[in-house]
Amino acid sequence: MLDAARTVTVDRINARVDAHLDELVALRRDLHAHPEVARTERRTTDVVAARLRAAGLTPRLLPGTGLVCDLGPRPVATGRRRVALRADLDALPIADACGEPWHSTVAGVSHACGHDVHATVVLGAGLVLAELAEAGLLSTGVRLIFQAAEEIQPGGALDAVDAGAMDGVGLIFAVHCDPKLDVGRIGSRIGPITSASDPVTVTLTASGGHTSRPHLTGDVVFALGQVITQVPAVLGRRLDPRSGVNLTWGQVHAGTANNAIPSTGTVRGTLRCLDVRAWEEAATVLREAVEHVVAPYRVEVEVIQHRGVPPVENDAGATRLIDIAGREVLGPDAVVLTEQSLGGEDFGWLLTRAPGAMVRLGTRTPGGRTHDIHQGGFTIDERAIGAGARLLARVAVLAGLPDAQTNIPVG
Repeated sequence: MLDAARTVTVDRINARVDAHLDELVALRRDLHAHPEVARTERRTTDVVAARLRAAGLTPRLLPGTGLVCDLGPRPVATGRRRVALRADLDALPIADACGEPWHSTVAGVSHACGHDVHATVVLGAGLVLAELAEAGLLSTGVRLIFQAAEEIQPGGALDAVDAGAMDGVGLIFAVHCDPKLDVGRIGSRIGPITSASDPVTVTLTASGGHTSRPHLTGDVVFALGQVITQVPAVLGRRLDPRSGVNLTWGQVHAGTANNAIPSTGTVRGTLRCLDVRAWEEAATVLREAVEHVVAPYRVEVEVIQHRGVPPVENDAGATRLIDIAGREVLGPDAVVLTEQSLGGEDFGWLLTRAPGAMVRLGTRTPGGRTHDIHQGGFTIDERAIGAGARLLARVAVLAGLPDAQTNIPVG
């Protein structure tokens, strides 16, 4: 089987993707027109599952929404763990302004982050890999993971892990739409590519009082001001600056009158970090920093930091492997170095179970506008669907070969 797998050419993969391309574009448009927010992706799950069943595969539904589907040889027959390809399914509570005929039919909900593209790309790769497996040309089993709820924290990836989605997986790959990158290119990077992301809430309380007598009470508003300005600076001195730690506040609430010191006030923000070790240390440092900053002001403190998602840290071997695949199926100049992002991605949870890599998939028409993600006007050049499917199909084939850059032993 390994010798046969070596004969799987780039031309063969590209031809099989092309054979499915019209269907894949239509399917993506259908998903775009019927978006579903986190943990409600029932129709989306049903559409993907039905197409996999039509290909003779046996998808397994995950609790709630989402599914996994295994194809190719079983690990017991190959002595190697599976290669996983991951997609997310959920949309965002953002009104669609893409202006296309396949715009969202759900008021206030749209695929503004490209998860309809991710799902279609993994489905397309899976259909091609299933055909190769049927012909005896796939040397390692592949698992397709279509997970729910990426857009909320701590993310549906943890639910998928709890349901066994990563059991027996030795290597995992994913793509994410990048509207700053031209279609036909991928952005790659070894190491952290996205950030840890934790919601933070600081609540201060005191007895309250009149603004003419601040010395008789804890001044919650003044103390909140110190938290807002000083705590991010403390984190920058207590944690390694190379970790990319960033605390940015997004909400502050206190008081109802200009001449009354309120009894409670709250500030909310997000703590982000590119290094998993600094991320683990940050919780202690954050709490200590808040308590020390407000200590002179006679207020009570509550600090709540919810664990959101860890950084996505791309494995070096897996990244090299997907880079090779990208150059083979998309061209020698298709792979570029991408920047790090402080955005969060729950793919990081999956990487705590197996090494892997996420790359950015170019979606911009060359010379065209950049339609940013998480905006109602986000739209893509649909040639990205074929590019992504070719990339993931090819990397799954390469990852199954014993002389691949990253080996996937059992156990």
